[in-house]
Order: sequence, then C-alpha cells, then structure tokens
Amino acid sequence: MVNLKINGQAVSVPEGYTVLQAAREAGIDIPTLCYLKDISETGSCRMCVVEIVGARALQAACVYPVAEGIEVLTHSPKVKKARKSTLELILSNHDRKCLTCTRNQKCELQALCDELGITDIPFDGVRNEYDVDALSPSIVRDNNKCILCRRCVSVCKDVQTVGAIDASERGFNTKIGCAFEQPLGETACVNCGQCIAVCPVGALRERDNTDDVFDAIADPDKYVIVQTAPAVRAALGEEFGFPIGTRVTGKMAAALRRLGFDKTFDTDTGADLTIMEEGTELLNRLQNGGKLPLITSCSPGWIKFCEHNFPDFLDNLSSCKSPHQMFGAVLKSYYAQKHDLDPKKIVVVSVMPCVAKKFEADRPEMENDGLRDVDIVISTRELARMIKQAGIKFAELPDEAFDKPFEEATGAGVIFGATGGVMEAALRTVSEIVEKKPLEKLEFEQVRGTEGIKEATLTLGGKEVRVAIAHGLGNARKLLESIRSGEKSYEFVEIMACPGGCVTGGGQPICSAKTYMDIDVKATRAKALYDEDEASAIRKSHENPDIQLLYKDFFGEPGSHKAHELLHTHYTKRGRFE
Repeated sequence: MVNLKINGQAVSVPEGYTVLQAAREAGIDIPTLCYLKDISETGSCRMCVVEIVGARALQAACVYPVAEGIEVLTHSPKVKKARKSTLELILSNHDRKCLTCTRNQKCELQALCDELGITDIPFDGVRNEYDVDALSPSIVRDNNKCILCRRCVSVCKDVQTVGAIDASERGFNTKIGCAFEQPLGETACVNCGQCIAVCPVGALRERDNTDDVFDAIADPDKYVIVQTAPAVRAALGEEFGFPIGTRVTGKMAAALRRLGFDKTFDTDTGADLTIMEEGTELLNRLQNGGKLPLITSCSPGWIKFCEHNFPDFLDNLSSCKSPHQMFGAVLKSYYAQKHDLDPKKIVVVSVMPCVAKKFEADRPEMENDGLRDVDIVISTRELARMIKQAGIKFAELPDEAFDKPFEEATGAGVIFGATGGVMEAALRTVSEIVEKKPLEKLEFEQVRGTEGIKEATLTLGGKEVRVAIAHGLGNARKLLESIRSGEKSYEFVEIMACPGGCVTGGGQPICSAKTYMDIDVKATRAKALYDEDEASAIRKSHENPDIQLLYKDFFGEPGSHKAHELLHTHYTKRGRFE
C-alpha cells in the first residue's frame, strides 16, 4: 500500500494506482475527457491535471502514479485555471450546435462545461471545417465535432485491431480520418460501432433510419413487423432513467405496439432457429469429417473482419444467417403464407444493439426472390428516440407480451446477447440430441464470463469436443492466429465482434467514462439476460413449440433444402478497400 494526501485527506491505495484512481477511491472527482478505463489512458487532453506539491509542472492524474508521501491538490487555483483554459481552447474549434446534436445532454464535453462553469469562449479565431462522412451504411463521422481525444483510434486500433482510423497532420491541422482520405465505408472498417460507443461527443454516430420506420408505419399499404434483439431489453431502459442492467422486455413490447407496428416479435425466436440450423451443421461436420472448427456467424462485424483479415477461415464459418436475418426470411415466407399477406408489402424492422446489422441487412446475399430479409435496421438508441418523439411515457407502460405466434421464445435465445451465449445455447441442444436424454444442468458455466478468450473441453456422445469463445476483435485475432499456427485446435468456436458481446454493441446506450470507472457494464447487462433465461418457462431451443411447428409445417427438418434456401448464406473475400 502507498500512503499519500489528496486535498489534505490521508489516502492509502495499492502500489501501481494512478492519482486518478486514488482520488476516485477517496470520493474525489477529477474531470477527464480523453481517459477511458482500459481503452484510452494517455493523459493527452490535460483535463485531469493536478498539482503535486513541490513539483514544477501540473501532472495528468490518469497516468501519474502514486508515490509514498506525495501531496496532491486536485482543485487549486492553478489547476482550475489550467483546466478552464484547456476546455475553452477545445471549444474554440468545436461545432457548438449542441441543441441539434444526437449527444445533446449525454455529451461529456457538455457536462464538463457545466461542471467547470464555462459561460463564454474568449478565444476567437479560425476554425477547421470538414465535410461530414456519411457514406457508410452504419456510421457517420463528423470531424467538426471531434475534440481529438483519440478514444476512437484506441478502440479501433488497440482493442479491435481493425485500424480503420487514425490521426493525421500535425498541430492545429490534426484530424482523425482514414488512410488516403478514403470514406469510412470504403475501408476495412467492420461497422462494429465501438468508435461511437467510446466517443465522448457527437463526432461519431449511427446512420439514423428512424424516419424510414415512421414513414413505413404511416403507409396504409405496408404491413410493418418489428423484431427486437435479445440485448436490447437489457439496455433500452437506461435511455429512460432505469439503472444499468434493468430488464425492460415487457415495457419494450408495449412501447413498440404503441408506436404503431402491425406485429411485435422477438428475435429470440430467430436465435432458437439459428441453434437448430447451426447445431445440425456442427453435428454434420463432427460426424462426416467437415471443416473444423465450426465458427459462429451471428456477428456481422466479426464476419466482415474475417472476410478482410482471415479469408482462409471462410469455410470454417457457419453458413447460417444471423438470427434477425433468418427471422426476416421466415416472416416474408412462412408467416406471409400463413396469414395470407403479400410479402412485397411486408416491411421487416430490426431493433438491434449493433450498427453493423445495418451493413449486414444491405448485403446482396441477404434476400430471397428479390425481397430483402430485413428492410430497416435501427439501434437501441434510435428506438429510444422514436419512443420519445411519439410522446410515450416509457416508465409508466405496463409489461406486455410479444405477439403470437412467436410470443414466447426460449431462455437459450435470450442469452445470445452475451459473450458465450450462442455457445451455451448450442451446447444445450446439441448435448441433448447426442446424448438422447435431458441435461441435468442447463448452465454451462465454463463458457460464461467476460474473459477475452475462454476455452473448455466437453464430452458429447463419449467424444471430447474442444470449444473456445472470443469477444472483441483483438481477442478474435489472437484466437484465429493460434488456430492458424497449429498451436490450438478446437471443434467449435464462438466469436463476437464487440467486447462483452451484443450487450455492449455499438448501437447500445452510451455510457460515460465515469460510469465505466465504477461499473462493469458488459457484465451487468449480461446478468440481465441470464436472469431472464433462468426465469424462462422453456430454456432449450429445440423445445420451442413455435420452432417445432415451423419445421413440421414448412422446413421439414433442420438443414433441409428449403432451410438452406432461406436461412443460409455465403461469404466474400475482401481487400482493404471494400
């Protein structure tokens, strides 16, 4: 332990702590801007400067290590003046159209201005002006709002190992952009949206499709069906003041119904369908000498990352479409036939925690008979904006069920939103098919948790099956490279593009740097999904009666010719600028 004083208060913290961590534990708040726990810890913005008694210069608290006996002043006149001047300089080159910004009232820069009492900008001079990059189907970049904190660069380069963006030029002309001034949509960007999730301001945002949804609902000639991904229910409430990790499944269904959708369904049904197809694919490969390991294909960010960086693994990918694309295909075929609907008039809207789903829905492979599987994708944040625009008092809504015939999916479907969830859902079904008896315990603890890479060895039908789970593309890269080199060998691998899985996808509610200091967001949201799974009446995908009826009436059996026509796809080797 190291003993020091902060603002005259005696503090004792473990060796290796920074001054920022020590102050946090002592209940003292130091403002930050570029700092983001475990992602960006560079001290470059200088908002967290403190005075070390006896030192000549102010020091950045987020990178300055504690030392025995030092005395720290976090709000001395010298410190306050430096922070205020720094903030005023940042604002002098910032597009201050706060009222029309998607991050209005959720902006860390805006919050700092309030905390530090900024009422005027004394620096009047030339401002940089940039064109808005809106060519990507998923992400919009507006450098006019960028404050050069470099959080987006850190998460893209160091966490996701994609490296689609970086800083260029020097001094006042420094900017964040892509190589050769390419638009983001023409690079190896995988559309994961983690850059949006870490941006403290409105320089990065998802492409907004809410008007498209409102227009479809208002069109009397359209039959608009909405489906919601598992992870949305674990985060949507945050947009309406609920604590992180609050399940709002019933209120969400009620809100969607009041928005005017013709039918409100749960993508968990699509997840159960995915397990039937993917589980069958795994068994076929295990029994018939197919390409192993089988790697899951639910995460479109991971799929594009694989297409760019690991094309030699494309044959390892499951041919299954992701759950919402599968469900969209079912709604425009089986459901349309059952209810005498013209599939050309059906509009399928997917509410997703992931902005890469916008790119996925636009892929040329995602259609049947000239009809897109999914027509519009909106994020959790976009749904929250729609609810607010419609004047719906979300917190006062009653809990309501999804619509029939897909009213109740399984607990296995809901855990798809957490890292390891697809693996666990598949193992529940595959184990019972192989062993021909019910599992004594449904929880596969070996594949749960937030470690970057998890491994387990299971016994199925008397044979050992080695599995691995990775979340975050940096971890995916490590795992794939270990398989490529022969160092590791598995039969089944799950990969999710976003750290923590879908619960912390790029379309989920934004959390501030201060929130990440105090709460493990990915674990807290994941717990909500595991709790819903535990409370579910049916917890195994193959026991979902709607799925059973779907195969009996329409597909015949998992892996059938019709199932492959509607529910499976293929992938494309990509270069650096595709």
